[in-house]
Amino acid sequence: MFDHNSLFAEMLLLLAGAVIAAPLFRKLGLGTVLGYLAAGVIIGPVLQQVTDTEEVLKVAEFGVVFLLFIIGLELKPSRLWQMRGDVFGLGPAQVVVTGGVLSGLAYLSNMADWRGSLMVGFGLALSSTAFALQILNDSGDMNSRYGQRSFSVLLFQDLAIVPLLALITILAPGTSEAAATPLLDFAIAVAAVGAMIIAGRYLLTPMFQVIASTGAREVMIAAALLVVLGSAAAMQAVGLSMAMGAFLAGVMLAESSYRHELEADIEPFRGLLLALFFVAVGLSLEVGVIAENLLFIVPAVLVFMIAKTVITYALCRLWGSSHNDAIQIAFLLPQGGEFGFVLFTTATAAGLFSSATASLLIASVTLSMALTPLGAALSKRLLKGETREELEEDFDGAGADVLMIGFSRFGQIASQILLAGGSSVTVIDDSPDRIRQAANFGFRIYFGDGTRRDVLIASGIERAKIVAICTHNRETTDRIVELIRSDFPTARLFVRSYDRIHSLALRDRAVEFELRETLESGLVFGRRTLQALGMSENSAADIVEDIRNRDEERLQIQAVQGLGAGREMLFNSPVRPEPLIKPKRTVVMGERAGEAMSAEADQASTTV
Repeated sequence: MFDHNSLFAEMLLLLAGAVIAAPLFRKLGLGTVLGYLAAGVIIGPVLQQVTDTEEVLKVAEFGVVFLLFIIGLELKPSRLWQMRGDVFGLGPAQVVVTGGVLSGLAYLSNMADWRGSLMVGFGLALSSTAFALQILNDSGDMNSRYGQRSFSVLLFQDLAIVPLLALITILAPGTSEAAATPLLDFAIAVAAVGAMIIAGRYLLTPMFQVIASTGAREVMIAAALLVVLGSAAAMQAVGLSMAMGAFLAGVMLAESSYRHELEADIEPFRGLLLALFFVAVGLSLEVGVIAENLLFIVPAVLVFMIAKTVITYALCRLWGSSHNDAIQIAFLLPQGGEFGFVLFTTATAAGLFSSATASLLIASVTLSMALTPLGAALSKRLLKGETREELEEDFDGAGADVLMIGFSRFGQIASQILLAGGSSVTVIDDSPDRIRQAANFGFRIYFGDGTRRDVLIASGIERAKIVAICTHNRETTDRIVELIRSDFPTARLFVRSYDRIHSLALRDRAVEFELRETLESGLVFGRRTLQALGMSENSAADIVEDIRNRDEERLQIQAVQGLGAGREMLFNSPVRPEPLIKPKRTVVMGERAGEAMSAEADQASTTV
């Protein structure tokens, strides 16, 4: 008999709900997170098919753990050090200012005394790492400027859980004799982080080398899971969050040669468990509590979300963010977070406020999570103008034999040939979409504007043997060529040309090699057409080679005598030999028609 109340049946329901809801909500433009939440609400509070929501949530929290591990893998220690200004500047400012304002609002609303109000305010000041990062991943904005700054704030919020838990111990009634305990706990936590860093640096990579030498794929997967869960458990044991432990392990392995394999091993577990986490949040939504206290919860949620949004926007602007970036950060982080659940539960156990107050707070946090995807979508309407998206400039690891500027279709083909030939290539491009698309296929493309001298230096132009300029806009190409010729005169330039006139202009700037973007493809197209009409492959190839040589000779004449003089002799020059293959039919045309066609051909030859 199939037991409808068994764990197996519950898992089937949760998986079915996620599979149905996520694509549906994504199709509607509401995002997968809201779909998972809706599935959890329907399965749990509405249909009451899953009752043990706490157990599901405990398992699902590992989705957040795996997510932070993968993010850590993408952040090398040097990159993390570059983010220190936001992590330890903007992050503390957001927590302290928001926590102080919300604590005052909680005290004025008589939710608790001043001690309990402090925990309410700072608990609500923490945002949901899982929700925010999932929204960033869904929209492909994780590497954008606002995405990186949002992550920095979330990272400090995860760190802040340690002093906030210690603050509960200090404020709890009847525990004054244990005042030294928080300081001891803090020292233990710092020592544990140090031990984690040392272990990651000197133990993890050798361990994976030994395991990889065995060739046992399943052992490698088991080792990856062991590292993530072991580091999470170690940090939890000293009072830190499991997610923080996994993040530190990921950062320590970010420079390992096994990084990509570890990411591939963990990714399926991360995706499934993170989806389950959002479903579990929906399961735990106390619809009854919300209904009974609707007149309090709804205004309270709106007030604290608006307060967080306004404060975060103001602080981001103060820290130098543009209006658009500040808006997107503010609307991404207004919700309460999963660590708020931990703080409110611990504060209740310490006697700082009642269990009824904790239930209202937990329901409010969950409702704020459900509203977050809608708020993130709303923020798009508040952006000013058609501002161009920019990503963080990170040139860590740049510097190769070839510096390629521009990664459109032309550059993609050229880079494949270079890589297949064993050359090292550093590619920079200023299109976030192209960088994201390239990342999906395993290409590391650096975000940068090739018309800036500092970007060229950071991307290794002084070490490059050849600079390949493959940008598709003529004006942009000319600015880059002029900059490099002025500031890096010894650089060897290979340039993609727009047309014949552009080729002549580039040769005038002493470019070593230039190629019109349509020349070779047009020659190949013509050769294949001749073959399709019955000409032999060798004869067609001879004609193509002859056309190519004549074109080059014309360019040399035009370059020497000037474009105007060259135009007069394009089709009357002795350089132009008789065709290799005589046409089978002779077309007789009138004198005017012949003149017109000659003029059109003259113009085409000048501009192609």
